[in-house]
Amino acid sequence: MQVFIQNIITFLEQYLTIPKFSGTDAVEILIIAFLVYEIMLWIKNTRAWMLFKGIIILLAFVLLATIFNLTTILWIADKTFNVGVIAAIVVFQPELRRALEQLGRKNFLNSILNFDESKNTNERFSDKTVNELVKATFELAKHKTGALMVIEREVRLAEYERTGIDLDAEISNQLLINIFEHNTPLHDGAIIIRGNRITSATCYLPLSDNMELGKELGTRHRAGVGVSEVTDSLTIIVSEETGKVSLALGGKLIRSVDGDELRNRLIEIQNKSFDTKRFKIWKGRKHIPSADGKEAKSSHEKNADK
Repeated sequence: MQVFIQNIITFLEQYLTIPKFSGTDAVEILIIAFLVYEIMLWIKNTRAWMLFKGIIILLAFVLLATIFNLTTILWIADKTFNVGVIAAIVVFQPELRRALEQLGRKNFLNSILNFDESKNTNERFSDKTVNELVKATFELAKHKTGALMVIEREVRLAEYERTGIDLDAEISNQLLINIFEHNTPLHDGAIIIRGNRITSATCYLPLSDNMELGKELGTRHRAGVGVSEVTDSLTIIVSEETGKVSLALGGKLIRSVDGDELRNRLIEIQNKSFDTKRFKIWKGRKHIPSADGKEAKSSHEKNADK
């Protein structure tokens, strides 16, 4: 019995030694865990999830072949592994490109450290522009006049401007309605809005190939979602068939938007400066005042109330 116990102790000392653990190891574990979590979250929220499940099934077959020593299947898997990596990159190319674009748009430093909010004075557009956009949008919706308005944020939309006709006109309710009026030269296509001006009209936008979009949605909605997938723009869409207003942001389509929600969304991206001069280590969610003076709720808070 003593010999048996001694053998167990010897085995544990040789093969189950506890490795040294330092602060650097802890940092590396946290970074790797964060990256794995972000990659899995990205896969889950894209079409890559179905493809990823298919790869898991193939790996399960290879594992079974290894257990039962199926040499032919293992030989085929070994020969196709290198080709499979290249094939996966080709198959996932749209998702990989979109993920890198989203990573490039993120500003991690500003989201964590914000020493002086008063420096954030680059207001994208005025309150007058917000009012004119809301008024024109629902006037167009009332008469079921289709419209597609892309509002530029951080990512420049110059490549889409070049596909249209230059306007460089100040935004007004009357001008927006006139542009999208039927049988007018500028009504077809999208307009690009930068700041308080309409820079271009009749612009062509990339169509989304998202299979989760409803079959009842036409080219206008797919174009709005498509441009929001490759840029950080906010797109206002008015349906010609139903007269309903939708918003496209971050590759997502928000349908049946009312006037208050549209106004709050525009105020959120307005980048309006406030007279607050204080040191902040962590920048939390901002409460944006709405037109009636109350605090506008974020989309997460709205979902929580439902």
